[in-house]
Amino acid sequence: MDVREDEKRAAAQAAALLVEEGMAIGLGTGTTVAHFLSALAARGFTGIRCVATSVVTEEAARALGLPVQAFDVLDHLDLTVDGADQIAPDLWLVKGGGGAHTREKVAAAASDRFVVIASTEKLVPAIGPPIPVEVLRFGLRATLGHLGRLGPARLRDVPPTPDGNVVVDLDGPVADPAGLAQRLESIPGVVGHGLFPPELTSEALVGRADGAVQRIERGIVLDS
Repeated sequence: MDVREDEKRAAAQAAALLVEEGMAIGLGTGTTVAHFLSALAARGFTGIRCVATSVVTEEAARALGLPVQAFDVLDHLDLTVDGADQIAPDLWLVKGGGGAHTREKVAAAASDRFVVIASTEKLVPAIGPPIPVEVLRFGLRATLGHLGRLGPARLRDVPPTPDGNVVVDLDGPVADPAGLAQRLESIPGVVGHGLFPPELTSEALVGRADGAVQRIERGIVLDS
């Protein structure tokens, strides 16, 4: 038995219960979201519309019979469900392990409700490195130079992001997430970064191996 997968599954099933017929749903990327796709498909909706944040998610969703549309067809989402690499008590998040964090942030910002699902090991006292950064190929060396002033910057050896860019992992300190986010956004060549501010997240659902789920809103456990 894989306890971590049980925790992911519990969180994903709880998130699937938030979906109602007729909703426009944003689908994140990652192993926890894979459980959400299965749970959502099992509910048998006929009137929902889905937007996928990566090709991997789109293919998995379609294989399960979920209707996926291009995001340029919709102007907002009712609910987006996604995973996270780190979740701090104040709901600062680090995302981007799968390299789709820029699209995931666009979907989160366009949603009435952005719900994060995770297993217990994603909970951290405070977020820290590495921070994924999506970077244009054009001028890459120059951009890496700018990033290097914020801490060690490693080019990740992975396929391109969904929009054809590269991912850099920034290993510098994260004592001030808001300040770091602002500095990253000021660097030409940076397309997006994996720091998600608390105001984007409605709540986090953290699964437990026994099937219980903790609902966390800005560090407060509301129920389990």
